[in-house]
Amino acid sequence: MKIENTKAQMRKGVLEFCILSVLKDGEAYTSDILETLKDAKMLVVEGTIYPLLTRLKNAGLLSYRWEESTSGPPRKYYELTETGKLFLTELNDTWAELQQAVTKVTSEKNTQ
Repeated sequence: MKIENTKAQMRKGVLEFCILSVLKDGEAYTSDILETLKDAKMLVVEGTIYPLLTRLKNAGLLSYRWEESTSGPPRKYYELTETGKLFLTELNDTWAELQQAVTKVTSEKNTQ
């Protein structure tokens, strides 16, 4: 089994949570979201993020607005909806519980 496959699956599992977290402080353009994720070593490509943003919007967690650009086509800026903010709060709680559980399991001495 290749470790890269497992690492990729782990990143995919938390990508939605990370995107919502990036938007918790306000709206952002897709390239800004990608840059924040890349700075955090979350390797994401545009082909992955656009369908996910659409799915989050369709689920009512994100909204967007268009803004004209002087250097090209209009830009779509995403932000959390009220439902998205509540969902992110729940994800934060779930993440804390999961992190605690994983830390406990992986740090305990195996007594079997």
